[in-house]
Amino acid sequence: MRYLYVIYALLTFVIGFLIRLPFILLFSLDGVRGRKAIWKLVQLWSIEWFFLIGIRSRRIFEAPLDPKKGPYIVVANHISYMDIPILFRTLPFYARPLAKFELGKIPLFGFLYKQLAVTIDRSSGKSKLAGVHKLKDTINEGGSILIFPEGTFNETGAPLKSFYDGAFRVAIETQAPILPVVFLDALSLWHYKSFWSLKPGINRTVFLPVIDTAKYGKDMHQLKEDTFKSMEQAILQYK
Repeated sequence: MRYLYVIYALLTFVIGFLIRLPFILLFSLDGVRGRKAIWKLVQLWSIEWFFLIGIRSRRIFEAPLDPKKGPYIVVANHISYMDIPILFRTLPFYARPLAKFELGKIPLFGFLYKQLAVTIDRSSGKSKLAGVHKLKDTINEGGSILIFPEGTFNETGAPLKSFYDGAFRVAIETQAPILPVVFLDALSLWHYKSFWSLKPGINRTVFLPVIDTAKYGKDMHQLKEDTFKSMEQAILQYK
């Protein structure tokens, strides 16, 4: 039954994408406005797909969140293949993710990634620098960005693995506030060790209090440490 369920989930995912592909192609011609329209389209697709595969989402706000006070730098833990679908399903505003450039090579889906995400090649310093500039441009255009500061799946067994500096360097340079987010159930819904482990269930996404970057001046390391502690504490508390 597990194999049949995963095949069903993948088929509904692909069909949902193909239905929306003409609109994605059309919106891609309209720059920033088109990117925001694609975000809305993908958000509706994620709501539909989660319903079809039996995953219910619950959003928990530790403090009131006003999307109009952004743009934000959203930082989230990275633990499962479900992280990106959960992001679109639960984030209440437009944000541009930072992603590995390899994702842009996937047939058809790669085109969608290139429209929504800032893709970088971590082995190339030039690509990293260009990615940082694109993230800053997105913030200056009034759009939030999303970064997984752990970089890759957390396979350590600890609540979080160590954070990279990128998200916090951009925060200090742009003075954009940090919005920490934790996905509590993504790993149990789809474990990174097994493609066939996808299953229905409840997903909880916790939005932690916004961190005011301006209070840190140029102290990027303290900002990173405080963000790490707040996310780690939330994971341990809810688990």
